[in-house]
Amino acid sequence: MGEFSLDNFVPYLLNQAAEQTSLEFSAVYRDHYAMLRTEWRVLFHLGHYGPMTATEIGRLSRMHKTKISRSVKALKEKRFIATSEVPGDRRRETLSLLPAGRRAFDDLVGIAERHNARLLSQFSPGERLILLDCLQRLSGIDAR
Repeated sequence: MGEFSLDNFVPYLLNQAAEQTSLEFSAVYRDHYAMLRTEWRVLFHLGHYGPMTATEIGRLSRMHKTKISRSVKALKEKRFIATSEVPGDRRRETLSLLPAGRRAFDDLVGIAERHNARLLSQFSPGERLILLDCLQRLSGIDAR
């Protein structure tokens, strides 16, 4: 067994890569919409998948329910989302985007697409496919 090195430790490298590649984009949603990362993730799930419960967002995003709850509260205060009671279960609420939330989502998706294209532009087409495949497998996302 060789000497342990963070330079080859996959969780460390993935975390470093995630932080580095998200810096520019996180500045956009922070500066333009006063959003935190968790708020962007909640907004993204509602914009991408449509109305859903906080539990469903948690399952898809792998975020802890307290982070989702705080994000929902902040997004409601910004008038980006609305809540409505789930029929037959007064303890659960369906979350959905309000018009301001839809506009923020649409704006941020355009910026995210351009940011993603810039990140991927440093790789050849074959490397892009390999990178995305490897990351999807490690994250448990089956994109096939």
